[in-house]
Amino acid sequence: MKKFTSILSLLPALLLLASCSGALLSAQPGSQSDQAQVVDANANEPFSYKPYAEVLDAYVNEQGFVDYQGLQANRQRLDQFNASLTAVDSATYDSWTEAEQMALWINAYNSLTLKSIIDESPIKDSIKDIVGVWRIKQHAVLADGKTLTLNNIEHDVLRADFNEPRIHVAINCASFSCPDLRMEVYTGDKLDAQLDEQVRRFLSNPKGLRIDREADIVYLSKIFEWFGEDWTPSYGVDSGFTGNQNERAVLNFISGYLEADDQAYLAEGNYRVKYIDYDWSLNVQS
Repeated sequence: MKKFTSILSLLPALLLLASCSGALLSAQPGSQSDQAQVVDANANEPFSYKPYAEVLDAYVNEQGFVDYQGLQANRQRLDQFNASLTAVDSATYDSWTEAEQMALWINAYNSLTLKSIIDESPIKDSIKDIVGVWRIKQHAVLADGKTLTLNNIEHDVLRADFNEPRIHVAINCASFSCPDLRMEVYTGDKLDAQLDEQVRRFLSNPKGLRIDREADIVYLSKIFEWFGEDWTPSYGVDSGFTGNQNERAVLNFISGYLEADDQAYLAEGNYRVKYIDYDWSLNVQS
């Protein structure tokens, strides 16, 4: 299950990391939110989500849109958190629960995506306008002296190490059609509930799911087309629903979040599946 160490050994060590101990925040006792945002990196030095939580609270609104200009002008907390990611060594990481590991990578992906956007001056209208943002640009993550791209985090860690398709509603690609960027950090103790809430929120939005009974068409986000195979291990079915193997698995998964009449409609399979055009416009606050 924990293949990350072997994955890292295959990646080029493009830069040596300086000590980041000065970048860590110590957890302040007494606050319930602070306690929920701390994972022990080692016995003496806690790893804190607090600076990233403050970024989300200050610059992300309830619709999941981001004040990138404000964040760019006041980026110290984001940079502090991203630097602190290199404090966790592989042995410590392997001692964490699977939920804690997943939460770390989801938060890292989202925070490094924010960094990628505000590194540009002027800020681009779409993340797709940033050359190499997913496949080339390297980020220091964990204390192994290696670097990862955003694609490495998504495909070689999150998708490879965890049988959890709900990660696709948690990681955010800084675009309008993405599932909304959550206003709080993901934590191991709350991860299952947070992911479920993200699914419900995404499916309640027309960018995630639309059911047109008059035309007998079910419109799905293209995320379900691009990554449909991730749902087949846990949600694959041999009968019911419609479409290919991946589509049936996705529809089976989705039905679990819908009202009974919609569940029955999807299970009957008397409809076509169409995918919604993806809007890559930046998820920026207007």
